Amino acid sequence: MDIFIKIAGALQDWLMNGMGLSVTASELIATAVWALVAILFILVNLIILVWMERKLGAFFQMRRGPNRLGPAGFLQFPVDIVKVLGKEDIIPAAADKPIYKIASICAFVTTICAFAVIPFAKGMVLEDLNIGIFYFIAIGSTATLSLLMAGISSNNKYSFIGGMRTVAQMISYEIPMAFSLLGVVMMAGSLRLTDIVEAQQNMWFVIPQAIAFIIYFVATIAETNRGPFDLAEGEQELVAGYFTEYSGIRWAIFFIAEYGNLVAVASIATIMFLGGWNAPFGLTFLPPFLWFMIKVYCMIFMFMWVRWTFPRIRIDHLMHFGWKFLIPVSIANIMVTGIGIYVYRMITN
Repeated sequence: MDIFIKIAGALQDWLMNGMGLSVTASELIATAVWALVAILFILVNLIILVWMERKLGAFFQMRRGPNRLGPAGFLQFPVDIVKVLGKEDIIPAAADKPIYKIASICAFVTTICAFAVIPFAKGMVLEDLNIGIFYFIAIGSTATLSLLMAGISSNNKYSFIGGMRTVAQMISYEIPMAFSLLGVVMMAGSLRLTDIVEAQQNMWFVIPQAIAFIIYFVATIAETNRGPFDLAEGEQELVAGYFTEYSGIRWAIFFIAEYGNLVAVASIATIMFLGGWNAPFGLTFLPPFLWFMIKVYCMIFMFMWVRWTFPRIRIDHLMHFGWKFLIPVSIANIMVTGIGIYVYRMITN
């Protein structure tokens, strides 16, 4: 994607030479422009993913799904957006209003920040940090705070329990998720996401790190609060959990953030395990960006498949599975990977 690099360079040169701005000011404006591009990317994917989830859910459960507005019901979501924008923004009288109002915004901002280090193709990245995967994990962990803020500030017992479940669930499953990625980092020898992708030109890491891939897949389902691990919402017992008291556009922002996080974790899975933008079997007839997005949507399909196939489990079973199974297995995978790397170096040297 050399054209992306050329456009970014041309924009910054125009700001510096054409507009007479300083280097710092031009970099800030260019970064803001690409941040808007990231927001647009999330919103476009949101339209596709909501339609995709509804149709897949209908298929798996033998229902019709949306089929009236637009081809195959594709225009149902824009109509839903108009409906949400027209709903009244109701704030509970006893709520902690400042925290209540900014909770959804914090959730969305966290999602936007996560896309800053994701390379969609060579050179097609906002900030190619040398600690890219560490940055992604750190930013992702702050999403817990926004959901906790929403649950506590609502002054609702259901919301409070949902917020507490969110903290317990997301913190618990961040540990095996990070450990599952550590084996890939050890094999690539770098925390930079572009370096990890380039290290998979001959073999994708999903082959030697198959166990780590499964751990990451399960942990990210819990991390993004998706079924069957959507215990923070739990409609049967918590009436939607941490956002019970939210309505209108504030509820929609949580909804957007959830699908944005879905794209983000699927992108990281593609980068860390599925070769990123590298074409499979040397099939380079498609641009690298398209190969990347195909892999991302295959991962998203798997997330949706699991959601609409398995029933929601109990909270104690969820916590036991994370602490007593996933974490020990992920630690064992790190040890085996370290031993394998050491033996390989001894043999080759």
